Amino acid sequence: FTYLLILLTFLISPKLTEAETPLDVYMNDFYSKSNQASIILKEIEIDLKNGSRKNVCSRQRVAARLGLSANKSLIKAFEMEGKDPPIEVIKSNQKRWESILNEC
Repeated sequence: FTYLLILLTFLISPKLTEAETPLDVYMNDFYSKSNQASIILKEIEIDLKNGSRKNVCSRQRVAARLGLSANKSLIKAFEMEGKDPPIEVIKSNQKRWESILNEC
């Protein structure tokens, strides 16, 4: 029974056994938060097209905070690699997320 439990643990959660580098952690954080923010904004767009304004501002702020946090993770990932981040793109994204955050 113990062997079965151990085997199932490794089969069900293989990601837990893989070691992530600090770079992987920051890049995964960047992609995860960027995707979450995009999904929230798409949901808001659909709701607005359907005539609903329910919690639009609060959800926009959540998306913006996720986007801003994602930018920070991307900068850290570039720093970990010893490379210069694409600062103009990051600044542009920063302005866009700050605009979304402050519009409501």
